[in-house]
This record gives sequence, structure tokens and C-alpha cells, in this order.
Amino acid sequence: MDTLLPPDLLALAARVIAENKAAGRKVALAESCTGGLVSAALTEIAGSSAVLERGFVTYSNEAKHEMLGVSTDLIDTFGAVSVAVAWSMAQGALKNSRADVAVAITGVAGPDGGSEQKPVGTVVFAKAERGENPEVVNAELKVFETAKTRPEVRLQAALVALELLLP
Repeated sequence: MDTLLPPDLLALAARVIAENKAAGRKVALAESCTGGLVSAALTEIAGSSAVLERGFVTYSNEAKHEMLGVSTDLIDTFGAVSVAVAWSMAQGALKNSRADVAVAITGVAGPDGGSEQKPVGTVVFAKAERGENPEVVNAELKVFETAKTRPEVRLQAALVALELLLP
């Protein structure tokens, strides 16, 4: 067995490594619902150490707070699956790394945990770049309505996160 990961995920990860290496950029990840899947895809690619600076798997709210500095008030007010928390996660990953760009992913992978406001398949992404104004939020909420299972939600989220890491 060469890999456990799907070919489309690996192909995009290879692009992220190649293009960021060519641009001289280091990346960091703050993953929640993907549980390290994006980092795993990147490290599947030879030469990834030239690009992947570090990854934070902050599945619990406590980890988001302790590792990335996400305010507990922010989590309590907006919920872990929110633009505010994703943005804070991305900023925390950037602050706590030597990366040039950080992407954060937080969402509801299912099959449980969804609500009317945030159904299963709701994932929020944020991207922070060193030197950019941290007051300008670069985040987006997506609902993967066609993803019917937990693995499908996580795969779709990982693909979007990898796209965000392209220079």
C-alpha cells in the first residue's frame, strides 16, 4: 500500500508543496474537524518539510484556547464553528509558528453535533498571512450539503483548506 489517502487529496497536497516551495513560503495549519487530515496529506508528499512549518490539531475548545489563544469568550459567544473562532485560530497558528501563511478549519463533521443554524457539513475556513492587517478577516463558512458522511465532510474540508494554501 502506497498511501491511505485519496488521489485527489494527494494531488492537491503535491501542488501546495510544490507551489509554496517555489514561492519560498512556509505554512501552518490549525485543524479541528479535519483532525490533522490536511497536515497528513501534506506530509505524504516528499519534500514537505521545506513547506509545512507546523500543524495544530485543536479538536477541543480547551485546545483552541490553550494552543492558539482563542478567547473562551469568543467560543462561548459565537460557538467553535464560527467565522470569529476560525479567524482567531488562524491568527493563533500564525502567531505561534514561523509560517508565512496559516489556514484554520473548524466545523461539524457529523453524524451528530449539528443544529438548525449549523447543520452537519458546516465548516468554517480562515486564512491569515504574515504582514497582513489582522483586522481584515479572511474567513468563509461553507455547508457541504452533498457530503453525506463524516469522511466526506472531512475530505471536502481538507480539499478547501489545501486550496487556501496555494500561493
